Amino acid sequence: MTTQPNRPLPPLRHVVRAHGLSASKALGQNFLFDEQLLDRVAAIPGNLDGATVFEVGPGPGGLTRALLRAGARVIAVERDERCLPLLADLADAFDGRLTVVSDDAMAVDANALAGGPYHIVANLPYNVGTALFTRWLEPAAWPPQWLSLTLMFQLEVAERIVAPVGSAAYGRLAVLAQWRAQAKLAMKVHRSAFTPPPKVMSAIVHVTPGDEPPGVSPAMLSKLTEKGFGQRRKMLRQSLKGVPGAIEALDALGIDPTRRAETVSVAEWVALARSLTPAA
Repeated sequence: MTTQPNRPLPPLRHVVRAHGLSASKALGQNFLFDEQLLDRVAAIPGNLDGATVFEVGPGPGGLTRALLRAGARVIAVERDERCLPLLADLADAFDGRLTVVSDDAMAVDANALAGGPYHIVANLPYNVGTALFTRWLEPAAWPPQWLSLTLMFQLEVAERIVAPVGSAAYGRLAVLAQWRAQAKLAMKVHRSAFTPPPKVMSAIVHVTPGDEPPGVSPAMLSKLTEKGFGQRRKMLRQSLKGVPGAIEALDALGIDPTRRAETVSVAEWVALARSLTPAA
């Protein structure tokens, strides 16, 4: 279903020019103006008619427009005060289905703002994208309140999220994204689509919650992968020696302690975390 605004909206590029806006390098901004591309991004989570969507860093509101056209109720967190008048006008044009929170996304509680199940869709600012992503992947309660993540990253980061074991891109992000969720690369976006064009290609990753393996502490898995991949060129017996019981657990599980982190599968990381998780 496509929902049109209650009055015609000028092209976003014109609105940005009229307000004298330019993308802030300090805030990691790159604007997208291609409406067809943005509509394709908004379609990735599936039917959003009547759904709640949490958006980070909407900037002047290109993706926000697409989400609203898709019928969503959007909660957008924007720290750049220059963009607030444009977003306020957008909220008015779509009969209040847009709520704008003027704050830093790292400081807000998306669950509390949404008040129920919601999707997260965002062209993430480059400087906080990975930190936000890992936060959304690590809640103790699972399944999470969010129904899906549709996130734009630098292509290199996106490839790290979906990487298989043993590949050059495989690391902590892959384990965190894949151990209790499904992650796929949904779309690549050429640098020329942005204003100003970034130096690198971008890509959109789509993540949906899956079944959580029993008996595993997310905090323990996070700690193990942080240690293991933080010194990825070292053998496990060196990188994990600061985790009490880890070396003994490797032996018990038949995982050779001379292996390196990038050779350890998601299932093996999960088994190691389970063996070190205290019984409930």
